Amino acid sequence: MADNAWIWTPIGPESRPYELEFSVKLTHPREDRINLCGLPRLMSAPFPAHHRLVRDRRWWLEVPRASACNARWSNMPSAPNPQATTMLVRKLESIATLSDKERQAIERLPVRINHLDARQDIVRDGDKPSHCCLILNGWACRYKLLSQGKRQILSFHIAGDIPDLQSLHIQTMDHSLATVTKTILAFIPHENLRALAAQHPGIAALLWRNTLIDAGIFREWMTGIGRRSAFERIGHLFCEMYLKLQAVGLAGDYRCPMPITQTDLGDALGLTPVHVNRVLKEMRGQALITLRSHTLVIEAWDELMRVAEFDPTYLHLDERAA
Repeated sequence: MADNAWIWTPIGPESRPYELEFSVKLTHPREDRINLCGLPRLMSAPFPAHHRLVRDRRWWLEVPRASACNARWSNMPSAPNPQATTMLVRKLESIATLSDKERQAIERLPVRINHLDARQDIVRDGDKPSHCCLILNGWACRYKLLSQGKRQILSFHIAGDIPDLQSLHIQTMDHSLATVTKTILAFIPHENLRALAAQHPGIAALLWRNTLIDAGIFREWMTGIGRRSAFERIGHLFCEMYLKLQAVGLAGDYRCPMPITQTDLGDALGLTPVHVNRVLKEMRGQALITLRSHTLVIEAWDELMRVAEFDPTYLHLDERAA
């Protein structure tokens, strides 16, 4: 077997999910990212290195890795970048009002800019990050990956979001965060965010408010997966993402970017890609939406809200704090 050759074969249901053979010692921090050819549920997905892999029935091997969030960016210089932090200002002002002093304090935050391709991990389950990431452009998602390769997407995130804000107070990540599209990120050191919150209680309250809104979104997703039909789940998600994008100036006239795939939709909503495809055809047939070239056009907003039982209250976009 050639150096760096990987052979994956399924193991029986009573064993671990995949068998690994190898001929060289792994040392590169990203060599746990394997293109899992022949395994459709994991194709091009990052394999979580903290899952143990079976060499044979007698012993186990863990693929070594460095922290995805810390190894790559820990030595990069950080500096204030008002153009970058403007996205955070825009997001926070979609749910509250910032004073000029608070806005200037946010713009002075030191950041490190990084460009990532689609389908790359930003931070992984089990990592202990020292930065939070602000999305400047593109889409990302939180997800959990189970031992048999089943992925559950927990949320989608757009420009202005800080999807790992909880890492300020929770040391170890209990889920992973990855890009969905090509994405530009600004990494903000934890110590600077903590200082910002200590010096500006209004901003601290606003970040807490943003986290509570996130929790409200999780509750809606849980209700959807547990009780809504497939049609209602997809319609509800389309309404949610349109309003979130509109709130930060990235959508209007019932038209918005929608770069997620049918597989992504299925993994987020507990559906198969075939079922998602069937529902999208039904929505088009009822003239509710047009979805083409990664652009969603909602042709009948009021009707889509009605059939999806969508109530935007949980997004709190119309309750701007004083």
